[in-house]
Amino acid sequence: MEQIQFEFAKKFAEEWVTDWNSHELEKILTHYSEDFIIESPLAEKRIPGSNGKVAGKANIKAYWKMGLGANSKLEFEIIDIFCGVGYITIYYKNKSTNKRVIEMLHFNQEKLVDRAIVNYSE
Repeated sequence: MEQIQFEFAKKFAEEWVTDWNSHELEKILTHYSEDFIIESPLAEKRIPGSNGKVAGKANIKAYWKMGLGANSKLEFEIIDIFCGVGYITIYYKNKSTNKRVIEMLHFNQEKLVDRAIVNYSE
């Protein structure tokens, strides 16, 4: 694994937030690998028994479709971006809920996200 460079992280985060704010699921999914896994407290709420994990792009597509349908005013605003070894972390505000979110994104060799861990403020 290599250190993620800030220039890559900044460009990725800006495209990522633009795509989420567009609500176009196919655009959003271009950032993720086929074997992508997400861990999120929202997954447990929306998919009981999932233990907060959803795996595979097709399953995550259905999960996110449900989420976008439940929040038509979804809009993210980046607060900060952090770089690590194989990871970037995007700290952002969900303007539709006024919650702050930390999302840790791990990248595979193709520079696609293959794992995300999401944490929310109260």
